[in-house]
Amino acid sequence: MAAPDGRELAAIFVGGALGGLARAVLETVAAAGPGQWPWATFGANVVGAFLLGYFTTRLLERLPVSSYRRPLLGTGLCGALTTFSTLQVAILRMFEHGQPGLALGYLSASVVAGLAAIHLATGLVRRVRARG
Repeated sequence: MAAPDGRELAAIFVGGALGGLARAVLETVAAAGPGQWPWATFGANVVGAFLLGYFTTRLLERLPVSSYRRPLLGTGLCGALTTFSTLQVAILRMFEHGQPGLALGYLSASVVAGLAAIHLATGLVRRVRARG
C-alpha cells in the first residue's frame, strides 16, 4: 500500500477549508427555521453541483492532467460546500413539523436543480472552443 501523498492531502484540506468557510457564511447569513425552505443549503448544493460539473468537465476535457486540481476543487472545495446530510436533516425536520409537501418539494427541487446545474456547467465548458 502506497503512502498518502501529502500534497494531495494538503490540496483537499485547503479546498475543504474554503468550501467549509463559504458554507458556514451562507448558513449564518441565511439560516432557516424549522419548517422553512432552507435556502442556504439549497443554494450551496446547487452552486456546488454547478462548480463540480464545471471543474470536472474542464479538468478532464480541457486542461492538462494534474494530481492536485481535482482533490483541491472537487473533493475539497465542492465536497465541503455541498452536503447531503444537511439536506436529509432539513427534509426530516420538515416531516417532523407536519410539512410533507414542503419536504418532498425540497427534495425534488434539490435533485432537479442540481442535475440542471451540472448539465449547464458541462455545456458551458464544452461550448467554449479549446485554445490551441
